[in-house]
Amino acid sequence: MPNMPQLARRHGALVALTVSALALAACASTPKELPPPPVAVASSTVETPPQTPPGPAEGSAAHYLATMMGRDTVYFAYDKYNIDPVAAASLQAQAQWLMRYAGKRATIEGHADERGTRDYNIALGERRATAAKNYLVSLGVDAARLTVVSYGKDRPVALGSDEASWAKNRRAVTVVID
Repeated sequence: MPNMPQLARRHGALVALTVSALALAACASTPKELPPPPVAVASSTVETPPQTPPGPAEGSAAHYLATMMGRDTVYFAYDKYNIDPVAAASLQAQAQWLMRYAGKRATIEGHADERGTRDYNIALGERRATAAKNYLVSLGVDAARLTVVSYGKDRPVALGSDEASWAKNRRAVTVVID
């Protein structure tokens, strides 16, 4: 039986021989020629899929809100329901959207500020919503697609008993139904 130093030498020689054999094998398997480079494809023949713009689906209620950018609401003076030039501009934008998406229906919500009785404010909110509806109809929107509802003073957007809050609550809001 060989002694330990001889065993270590044999083991070392075996490792060296194995490494040498692997190195020679690696050199022998190197290809003589490189493969040809990839063929370039003309850019005009490559079709990229159309990119879907980020954001809400066309014609949806979310699309309406994004398109209107706040023009879904018209405001009124104290105890009034007439359409002023600022309200008319918002309603014209609403009418254009509604005529573009003729299958969509909308509800026009009428609101009032906290002053006055509940019954009076329900009636005032209805007059405001009806005025907005009539203006949209005069611009070509089919009246059958528009519904009017009044919340009076029951759904304020601004809480407070001051002119700034009251002005925000005297409104008609057009809500598109998905």
